[in-house]
Amino acid sequence: MSDQAATPEPVEPPWAQPSGVRITGVRTILTAPAGTTLVVVRVDTSEPGLYGLGCATFTQRAAAVATAVDEYLAPQLVGRDPADITDIAATLHVSGYWRSGPVLNNALSGVDMALWDIKGKQAGMPVWQLLGGRCRTAVPVYAHAAGRDVEEVTDEVLALMADGYRHVRCQVAVPGAGTYGAPAAAAAAGAHRPLTPNAWDPAAYRRTVLGLFDHLREHAGPEVELIHDVHERVHPTDAVRIAADLEPYDLFYLEDPVAPEDLEWLRVLRARSATPIAIGELFTNPAEYRPVVQERLCDFIRVHVSAIGGITPAWRLANTCELFGVRTAWHGPGDVSPIGHAANLALDLAAPNFGIQEQHLFGPEAREVFPGCPEIRDGHLWPGDRPGLGVDLDEKLAAAYPPRLPAAPGRAWKPPRRADGALQRP
Repeated sequence: MSDQAATPEPVEPPWAQPSGVRITGVRTILTAPAGTTLVVVRVDTSEPGLYGLGCATFTQRAAAVATAVDEYLAPQLVGRDPADITDIAATLHVSGYWRSGPVLNNALSGVDMALWDIKGKQAGMPVWQLLGGRCRTAVPVYAHAAGRDVEEVTDEVLALMADGYRHVRCQVAVPGAGTYGAPAAAAAAGAHRPLTPNAWDPAAYRRTVLGLFDHLREHAGPEVELIHDVHERVHPTDAVRIAADLEPYDLFYLEDPVAPEDLEWLRVLRARSATPIAIGELFTNPAEYRPVVQERLCDFIRVHVSAIGGITPAWRLANTCELFGVRTAWHGPGDVSPIGHAANLALDLAAPNFGIQEQHLFGPEAREVFPGCPEIRDGHLWPGDRPGLGVDLDEKLAAAYPPRLPAAPGRAWKPPRRADGALQRP
């Protein structure tokens, strides 16, 4: 390669393109109606009123994703036929010599979802129809229950069950320690004082989480499907012990027991426990799933769809997993826009090997900014019949909620630390 890179020209396929609809513009819109910066990509076309929207949210690097879309991808897209989704996805993926990674993949995802949105609007069909049609009436979702102690968590689980939820993720505070997914709880009187305030304590966490599920099964019964997220915050040997210790409580799955750097430990975990495993939230390349799926080291793929490039790679990955008996469990937090949740819904409806969907309840501000936000009731996500992804964006309202870009962007994500001050990978 030459030391000086040439300015890329618009990407043109080798086949003759018939006259017709063309991409006329690509741009990002950043908004934060719930306080979390969301990145939306809008692809405009030569057909009046025909445009597509996609989710490109990487909230800790929102400005970097916007730059990747506006300055690097948009010039390669103007003039292309929006119908060529597969070729566009593949071409943009290799349009830089180095590829993959969350910034580029989220940029690609925004474009990819927007092109699927356009194709659905052209066809007059929801995207899930284009993927082969529905496999289920509605999509079961799991809700989140968290508390300062096991009683608070149990009360939340029982309330959710009464509202029609059958799947609940449960997180509990570790008194005196920083805890993922649960409110803080004060340390007991006379407890050991760590060198680092509010430090993460893996040993206390392990003891606490076992007590949580013992209490839940006693008081919530066997019918509810329980989920727990380790969030990779323990040593792999502790992850193996936790999975084995939780086996009597019949979890629906244990999420991310080990970090992406420690996947070899899944073989040990599988040999020691039958607790179902969900993994892959931090993967950014579909190839990272290959050894885990081929060896059947997980039961659910926990994919952040925009982080791997959008609907196109996610659908292919879901089809591959079906061959190995692995189910889907797409990531669905608040830092996925309603457009991204609509993409999850389309994949969920069409995938025979769907497992479960994480829910996020959007507030009134987000629902106003994003008309057509997916509906949740009775513990399920319900599809509509609007063409494309079915979610729009009111740009005037979106501008009223400007993005919250941090003054120090490199500090947007604060990792936990253990009692002695050492860093704990999240």
